[in-house]
Amino acid sequence: MVSLISPPSSSPSIQLRETRFFSTLFIPPRSVRFLQNTRNNENHKWKTVRCGVTSAGASPPPSLMKEPHKFFDHVIITVRAGDGGHGAVLNHREKNELEQGKTKKKGKGSLKRDFDGSLILPTGGHGGDVVIYADEAKDTLLEFHNKSRYHAKRGGNVGAMGVLTSMLRDGLVAPTMRIPVPVGTVVKSKRGKVLADLAQPGDEVLVARGGQGGISLLEMPQRQRKKMMALTTNVMRDDSDKILVHGQPGEEVKLELILRVVADVGLIGLPNAGKSTLLAAITLAKPDIADYPFTTLMPNLGRLGGDPSLGAGMYSSEATLADLPGLIEGAHLGKGLGRNFLRHLRRTRLLVHVVDAATESPVNDYRTVREELRMYNPAYLERPYVVVLNKIDLPEAKDRLPSLIQEIMRIGNRDAQLSDETDTKERKLEDYPRPLSVVGVSVLKGIQINEMLKEIRSALKKCSGSSETLIST
Repeated sequence: MVSLISPPSSSPSIQLRETRFFSTLFIPPRSVRFLQNTRNNENHKWKTVRCGVTSAGASPPPSLMKEPHKFFDHVIITVRAGDGGHGAVLNHREKNELEQGKTKKKGKGSLKRDFDGSLILPTGGHGGDVVIYADEAKDTLLEFHNKSRYHAKRGGNVGAMGVLTSMLRDGLVAPTMRIPVPVGTVVKSKRGKVLADLAQPGDEVLVARGGQGGISLLEMPQRQRKKMMALTTNVMRDDSDKILVHGQPGEEVKLELILRVVADVGLIGLPNAGKSTLLAAITLAKPDIADYPFTTLMPNLGRLGGDPSLGAGMYSSEATLADLPGLIEGAHLGKGLGRNFLRHLRRTRLLVHVVDAATESPVNDYRTVREELRMYNPAYLERPYVVVLNKIDLPEAKDRLPSLIQEIMRIGNRDAQLSDETDTKERKLEDYPRPLSVVGVSVLKGIQINEMLKEIRSALKKCSGSSETLIST
């Protein structure tokens, strides 16, 4: 409720300073009620405005609901470990005082002692730690945008009544807070230091330690203090020692979580090249497929079955495929869906470049995507790759298929080897390795699908032992 005072009209000598309040026009809504009271002994009119404030329920930001592809693989969170439990200030009674009153039960009166005979005093419980671990059931980081702060429980206090007895127990230790993240999440500190790369299911990292519990102190007269210090050092000398009773605060850190999809094969190409259709044809994945560009907004994963010709070893030849959103010219500068999705190629062992063979210039489309990879990270071009010419069932692609295969196979250096980091950005596309193979297929019609799978599995065998380390992106 707000009260407003208005000066009387019969006092022209009153001057009002121009402030933010008086210079703003106040127009009350219809729901606001004015209570006007006029006092006889004062030339002032009081007006009372009754208003209320309503708070809407918490909801995700509109950008997160409309464009989840911009938030699913990157988030900043704050975690805080639990504080330590408090100790207690205890009084040590004499032996004759303990024997007074109720009869002491057998086996209940002995105090806890260490191996050297010193007294063991109870301590506060340890605060809960915060652990981040990789969980196969998670696939995105979207939920962290709704809840970006996590706080572990604090340790329990020493339940003392002020007297040192054998019935005292330590404070309860707080449980560890475990935060699940998708497999392939990179955990970084606020300053950019990599704390862990959770590339395998079950990998975990301790990001915040809980506070230590406070100790307990003995409070006793000066004459008994020297004798008691021979049994324990936790004797309170003055009031300043009470700070030792309080538990220590837990660590609070700000973390950056970056998701890099874990896949053996990465499908790249321009929009509408047929990457999602290819993934749906050779795996059990169900990606969104439509006849407009940028249908794929987030990477889709599928599992490729093993080679049946290997017999029992077919299960060891299975591979994971990742369908990445389409790249356009200038993607390394943020055009289209941006450069964020290119980081998901870091963990792949093999690239499958899907080219629409029915366009006006498939070779230029092929060069465009290769150039974007070079501008983003030249090490991606040194990775083994297979070129798939899609939509060869169309007349405009069927006639020129042999010439397209020969022209693409000529782009690159047959004897190219891995180079140093100093000259990678100065090299051209012709200086990088050629594709392992070029295959013409029609995924929609099912033409030469088996030949394509044979080439992909053969390429995976060749790069199974390779362990490249790419430049951090």
